[in-house]
Amino acid sequence: MNNRRNFLKNAALATAGMAFVPSILTARPNDQKVRLGFIGVGLRGREHVRNSILFPQVEINAICDIDPAAVAKAQKMLREAGRKEAVVYSKNERDFENMVKREDLDGIIIATPWEWHVPMAVSTMKAGKYAGVEVSATVTLQESWDLVNAYEKTGSHCMILENVCYRRDVMAALNMVRQGLFGELTHLECGYEHDLREVKFNDGKSAYGGGVEFGQKGFSEAKWRTQHSIDRNGDIYPTHGLGPVAQMININRGNQFQYLVSMATKPLGLHKYIVDNGGANHPNAKVKFKLGDVVQTMVKCANGETILITHDTNSPRPYSLGFKVQGTNGLWMDEGDQIYIEKKSPKAHQWEKDGDYMKKYDHPLWTKFEKNAQGAGHGGMDYFVMQEFVMAIQEKRSPAIDVYDAAAWSAISPLSEESIKKGSAPIQIPDFTRGKWKTNKPIFGLEV
Repeated sequence: MNNRRNFLKNAALATAGMAFVPSILTARPNDQKVRLGFIGVGLRGREHVRNSILFPQVEINAICDIDPAAVAKAQKMLREAGRKEAVVYSKNERDFENMVKREDLDGIIIATPWEWHVPMAVSTMKAGKYAGVEVSATVTLQESWDLVNAYEKTGSHCMILENVCYRRDVMAALNMVRQGLFGELTHLECGYEHDLREVKFNDGKSAYGGGVEFGQKGFSEAKWRTQHSIDRNGDIYPTHGLGPVAQMININRGNQFQYLVSMATKPLGLHKYIVDNGGANHPNAKVKFKLGDVVQTMVKCANGETILITHDTNSPRPYSLGFKVQGTNGLWMDEGDQIYIEKKSPKAHQWEKDGDYMKKYDHPLWTKFEKNAQGAGHGGMDYFVMQEFVMAIQEKRSPAIDVYDAAAWSAISPLSEESIKKGSAPIQIPDFTRGKWKTNKPIFGLEV
């Protein structure tokens, strides 16, 4: 897979005609300054700072974090890039409320523990600024409504920073969908299958693979993320997989999630990891975890498609987002880089490698901005997320991934929890657009 993607990074512009062209390709370069602030400059927040430095029109005027070490590292990044240091807000956990009032900020990037996302995004929108919020955007169902209500009351936009929507092979698959290669879509699969045990248990001193600390003794995400595995049983991190497939079937723009059913396995992986690495007598070996090692959620959509979402972060396994895109003419799977198109694939009932398709259907966003994205995080995906956020501010428009996407994609978490609590009962998924999905037009990767 990696060899294929490395090859694609050097692929020439596809010869196939494009049915749609993103406005970002047709618009003239905009040199208007965009003034950003950052709430949370830990590991992920500093990646956003680093990516924003790639844009000469971006000014970084303020940062907010209660960790002095994180602030110092962010300031060092700015100095080394030849930028001036940012004004710092770090008095207490609510100091972000002072930062968002600054008149020299147009947008604010939020990369903090999940429970802070909505309070910070709502505060940003009430201050009349664009909010860019990390995933998942919300934790509870009420928080999804809070985001939507804040946008509809203030008119200030909120973008969920779902970078996998911009992954190169995913955008090529989106292009295949829109050009009808798979026929009419019937079923999609996705998920977050990523061994995070070393992330959830890390004291910042032990090398990854040996730490068993979290909470106050933990390092970085281990300080807060592991607690969700103790308190919750559901798909607590759905958007990396769900966001891309939602774009393929036009969720919130001609289609809608209707209801879901979820179930979870027994929770064994995290306890075993503690015992294996810290011993059966370690205090954390007594912790009771609620989160099942594998959680699966099936979603039914208004236009008849089904989506299977898998959450698997507590077991030994290679990384995968498990994409499958299936239609009446064939299907694509990212695991194994496999594709099969009826009457086009060389042999009936046999997979072929997807390399030629990826080259032919490579999205123009990537072919045009490939060089710009080199060096950006997550294989270049992060460049496109920041580019869309910056351009939305410049053009004073809704971002291509908007507040309704943030609300609907993130709501899968609490709704899956509810389904599991009720014995895998079907749970209705609210219409956060309040009916506008019936007339909204697709905008992601298309001409606006």
